Amino acid sequence: MSAATAHDSFSAAWLALREGLDGRSRSHRLTGLAADWLSERAAPHGIVDLGSGSGSNLCFLAARLPGPQRWRLVDHDAELLAHARRRGAPLRDGAGRPLSVETACRSLFPVDRELLAEADLVVASALFDLMPRSWVASLVDACAARGQALLLILSVDGDWAFLDRRGARVEDGEDIAVRTLFQGHQCRDKGLGPALGGEAPAVLASLLTAAGFRVESDASPWHLAAGDATQQSLAEALVTGWHDAAVEQAPLEAIRLGAWRDRRLAAIRAGELGVTVGHRDLFAWPAAGRG
Repeated sequence: MSAATAHDSFSAAWLALREGLDGRSRSHRLTGLAADWLSERAAPHGIVDLGSGSGSNLCFLAARLPGPQRWRLVDHDAELLAHARRRGAPLRDGAGRPLSVETACRSLFPVDRELLAEADLVVASALFDLMPRSWVASLVDACAARGQALLLILSVDGDWAFLDRRGARVEDGEDIAVRTLFQGHQCRDKGLGPALGGEAPAVLASLLTAAGFRVESDASPWHLAAGDATQQSLAEALVTGWHDAAVEQAPLEAIRLGAWRDRRLAAIRAGELGVTVGHRDLFAWPAAGRG
């Protein structure tokens, strides 16, 4: 849920567009730590996926985690949940056993007993930049009280830039101005309170550490290479999303911002520019639960 704020309404098409890149970008090391932590706990292993969307976390993690696994997918979008459940039906855990998958169509508010019920591991992808600090604090406190671990991946850190054909970062004053406007837009109230935006990874690490968790973190940036036709649609969607967010922040600058968008889209389509978007992944576990 994060790199383009214009996608606050997460269609199955947008989630499918980014899923392959998410899988390549996310930290496999932290997935391994989560698997090790679960293997030390009694089975079956309960896993709750918050803001599960179309099930990308489920599809990526199932075979990489020990079983038996009981998944509960939580999202407010019934259509995405139905799609995720269909995708989960043929999946198997690390030992080749089928999964138990149930869905809960509900808001992530409040952080109550039902939201985290019977979970050993709480997972979420591209979620926390959209959430207010108060909600994150409630989630951390609830997981600490229950001895639950958290695997939280692809939280944007607020940074993005263009890449040249060699993969080197390039930017001009207009890029910096648009990025600054976009970062401000990320922190707008999404209906839940002022969002964390690019501060999400640092806030998560701070709150988890203060609550007594051990925390490991890895960078998980997106890299969309210049001239990669398979990633062009995603790169274009990102630039369009950054532009739209910037215009909402500074509507009187719409003409200038439109010229920036058109210039950068043309360079992407010509194979001259790629895109990088900064993210971080976190795995946190109760300090007493692993040596």
